[in-house]
Formats: sequence, structure tokens, C-alpha cells
Amino acid sequence: MEKPRIKVDAVSVKPVNNSKSRRRFLKMGGLAMAGSGLLLYGCSNDDDVNNPEPMPGEVFDLGSGDVGILNYAYALEQLEAAFYTNVLDGSYWAGATAEEKLILEDLYDHEVIHREFFKAAINANAEANQVLPELEFDFSGVNFADRDSVLATARVLEDTGVAAYNGAGRLLQTPDFLVIAGKIVSVEARHAATIRSIYLENDTAFAGDDIIDSNGLDLAKDPQTILSEVGATGFVVTPFTANNLPQ
Repeated sequence: MEKPRIKVDAVSVKPVNNSKSRRRFLKMGGLAMAGSGLLLYGCSNDDDVNNPEPMPGEVFDLGSGDVGILNYAYALEQLEAAFYTNVLDGSYWAGATAEEKLILEDLYDHEVIHREFFKAAINANAEANQVLPELEFDFSGVNFADRDSVLATARVLEDTGVAAYNGAGRLLQTPDFLVIAGKIVSVEARHAATIRSIYLENDTAFAGDDIIDSNGLDLAKDPQTILSEVGATGFVVTPFTANNLPQ
């Protein structure tokens, strides 16, 4: 059976005015934010959007302000997209039930779309040397032939993603970015609930008290905490720093 791969059309971006008093726009050719109700249309014929590689020995810093937070989200979406790419290439997925295959395909599709969205958003709102490069990952600690290994890792990544967006939202200054982040985190929360339900096989796992506080709210973690937790997984090979993120 041929593994599904989402096709993301070439991204077109339009330079925006940096003034906070003007609305910022990011429009992407034929790119739908699956599950979030967000649809962005192309507005430029310039499709040449490239990420520069850092100079040898230079470690990329995520930056400051909204660009720094967008790079932070982009790093997390790169991680999730790379993970689900490996999942769909693994033998667990090949032999999974039809329901689990469909779920994992959807998660793969969404994470690729999120990744490409942030790549375009940063290119539209920052200088070329401010865009996080493509990261390298090492998933050798995950057994992609084993259901428990795959779903346990997916659970960690999805729970982490939700807490990351919840914690970073207050740091965004541009209303449009905050609205989009809210739409994306709602999708990530659906992912987390679904993975928890099929992996933990518990009627209450989808909203367990390990992720929902006494006020009925999802956990929120600041970027420093999230990046420390992600670093501890050993998945991220490419070094980068986060010395200038807003707090």
C-alpha cells in the first residue's frame, strides 16, 4: 500500500509593514490549515522562499519578539512533522488497524501543514538570516515497529505541543499571530486527546488530571521549560539557542 504524503503547494508570501499599527498578512497558495478552519490564499508570484544555512560554527538563535516565538513554534512543528514522517515509514503503521492508520495519517498531514505555515510566516515577517534553518533529528530511541513505542512518543510530543502553545500565546504581540496560534493549539489538543484515548485505553485519559488542572484548564509551560524537556528527549540534533525570547 502506498503511504500517503500530503502535497503542500509552493508558498507565496507578501512582504509586510513592520508597523504594529497595521494589520499583518500572511497568505499562502492553496494551503488549508486542516481542522482549524483557516484558509490562506496566494498573493504573490514570488515563490522563491529559501532558508539560509548558518555559517560553519555558528549556532542559530531563535531571536526576539514575535519572530522569536514563531521560530520557537517552527522548531516544535519541524520535530512533530519529522516524527510522523518516520511513523508512516515504519512497520507499526504498515500493520496498524485501519482506524489507527487514519489517525496517524491525519496527524502527519496536520503537522506538515503547521510546519510549512510557520516557515512561510517567518519568511514573510523577518530577514532571511532570522529564519530557523531545517533541523536534523535523531529518532533512534523510538522503535517505529512497536505500537507502544510510537504511541508513547506521540503522546509526549502532542502533550508538549499543547503546553508550549498555551505558554507562548501571552508572549505574542501581533493579534493576528495570536489568533492563528489559538487555532493551531486547538488542533494540537485534538491530537493529544486522540492519541491518549487510543494509547492509554482509558475513558478519561483524553483529559486526564495530569494535563488538566483543577480549574479545568490545559497546562501551559514557558518556552524555557519546553525547550529543556525537548532537549532531554535527545531527538533534536541541530543546536540552536533561545537567548532572546520574550518572557
